[in-house]
Amino acid sequence: MDVDGTLTDGSVTLVSQTDGGALEIKTFDAHDGQGLTLAVSAGLRTGVITGRSSAALRRRCKELDVEFVYEKQGHKIAAYEDVLRKTGVQESEVAYLGDDLPDLMIMRRVGLAVAVNNATPEVKRAAHYKTKAPGGKGAARELVELILRAKGIWEEMIDKARA
Repeated sequence: MDVDGTLTDGSVTLVSQTDGGALEIKTFDAHDGQGLTLAVSAGLRTGVITGRSSAALRRRCKELDVEFVYEKQGHKIAAYEDVLRKTGVQESEVAYLGDDLPDLMIMRRVGLAVAVNNATPEVKRAAHYKTKAPGGKGAARELVELILRAKGIWEEMIDKARA
C-alpha cells in the first residue's frame, strides 16, 4: 500500500528546527494499526511503497511488523515488482491501497485495487473497491477487514484480538 494519503491523511507537517532543518510529523490512525496487526496475525504479508522517506514511518512499520518497506520510490512499480520476485506471489493475489496518480501503475496490475474514499478521480476509476473511510482514518483497517471476511476468518481474528 501507499503511505501518504492512505495510512495518513496526506498532510505533510514540517516543524522548523533551530539548525535550519525541519522535523516531519506524521499521524497514523490506531484503527489502521490494529487492522495491520490483524492482517499479520492472519498470515497476510504486508508492505508499503512510498515516494517519501520518514523515520516516523519506519518506526510505525516496525511496530506493526510490516514486512516490506520501500521509501523514496519515485516510480513505485520497481518496488512492487521486487516484492513479487522476493515472495513468489502472483499479481492476482495482491491487494493494493492507493490514493493518487503514482499508485495507478500498480493498481492496474493487482488482483484487488482499492482506493481510499478521498482518492483522486483517476484512482477511484482504477479501483475494484472504494473504501468508505478516507485515507488515514481507517481505510487500511477497512481493507484488512474486507479481506479477512472474504477469507471467512474475521470472527476468528476478532477472538484473537480479544485474547
